[in-house]
Amino acid sequence: MESNERYYRRRAVEERMAAQRAVTETARAWHSQLAESFAERAIACTSTSTSIGIGIGIAASSAVVAVSG
Repeated sequence: MESNERYYRRRAVEERMAAQRAVTETARAWHSQLAESFAERAIACTSTSTSIGIGIGIAASSAVVAVSG
């Protein structure tokens, strides 16, 4: 199954390509807006997974200190 981050990145690329192929300025603008929205969502997924990893690392470090101390 495709992760949310991967899906949003893929869709951002697809929408950028659609914007480049668009015939009208209106279509180009819509595809560009969609591309930006998907890219922002991908970034949000990345930052969420990174902060969760950091939180787990901190919790694990605290547990080791508590057991050792």
